[in-house]
Amino acid sequence: MLGALKDAQGKGDGSFEKAVTAAFEHVFEHLDRLNDHVARGGPDGEDRRLENGESATLR
Repeated sequence: MLGALKDAQGKGDGSFEKAVTAAFEHVFEHLDRLNDHVARGGPDGEDRRLENGESATLR
């Protein structure tokens, strides 16, 4: 990803913008997958209940 950005930088042909867009799409795909692994709350999407000893800041 970084290599593609460095290669496209300064070309002035739109390839840098395309590389940045692809990088963000890649990051958001990973975030979506990570989010799928997080326990969901109730039917309205509220936060799940904390487990004993679990800090709300570590969600």
